[in-house]
Amino acid sequence: MSRRSSQTGLSGKAAERLRPLLESFLASTDARSRIAFDPVEFPHRYSDPRDIETSALLAAALAYGRADLFRPKVDGLLRRMGSSPAAFLRELDVAGARELLSGFVYRFNVGTDVAVLLLGMGKALREHGSLEALFVRGWEAHGSIHGALSDFTAALRDVPMAELRRALGKERGLHHLLPSPLGAGAAKRLNLYLRWMVRGPDAVDFGIWKRVPASALVIPLDTHIGRISQHLGLTRRKDLSWRTAEEVTASLRRLDEADPVRYDFALCHYGMSGVCPAKPVAENCVKCQLLPSCAVGPRITRARASSSGP
Repeated sequence: MSRRSSQTGLSGKAAERLRPLLESFLASTDARSRIAFDPVEFPHRYSDPRDIETSALLAAALAYGRADLFRPKVDGLLRRMGSSPAAFLRELDVAGARELLSGFVYRFNVGTDVAVLLLGMGKALREHGSLEALFVRGWEAHGSIHGALSDFTAALRDVPMAELRRALGKERGLHHLLPSPLGAGAAKRLNLYLRWMVRGPDAVDFGIWKRVPASALVIPLDTHIGRISQHLGLTRRKDLSWRTAEEVTASLRRLDEADPVRYDFALCHYGMSGVCPAKPVAENCVKCQLLPSCAVGPRITRARASSSGP
């Protein structure tokens, strides 16, 4: 799938109205305080780029469901890997994966699923030197994030499955953890991983992958970003598909062509924190800096005018 311009996204005039509001919103967001509520907290433990990229992919892959449930799983695995996850993975074999992951279960995933990811990362480090180099191979071949991610996940899954199944049992949710082929879904967690690696560096994102431009990134589309994007006119689509993610990103490129996903962290946490919930809360809406460009705005204004009486 290639990048394409939005057909029903943000117009030029709407972009001019929204841009200063989003810039002010972004400037007022205390990103550092929100890192503790985000899976990006795990790669922030490390300084070496190889440790950052490997711990980040593990964290992003398991970052679904409730944070209080996946955080202990990621934390436990990283602690058992020692001070350098990359060094651990370079040496990891099937026997080591069995020792690390025997009995592991997290929702859809069992130890075999995670073992594929870890062994795949170790193979990439040995053969290419970094996960970045493996991803860039697909990026240069396809020129699109979707194509590059498809090649990336396929390469990571190229591990000795028969031996792994004998050691840990059959996989259960491997496609959920590491989708291949990528398909029509938004691939939120993979796009989140790319955002961490490519854009920045700033308080949240690392910017350690220099060979992929931030302008090419696709927004990590989840329920929070999907809802807020509809409110702000970034898309009319209601599904959480790759096409919707592309449309939202195309709208955001009207605001910042070089770095369209720079608003993602602030907007996502605005929804995650409960300040902008699925059912609008008038007291929150009237304080929101984005209200003048929000589709909820007129309804909130009318409701308040009606409640205040003549």
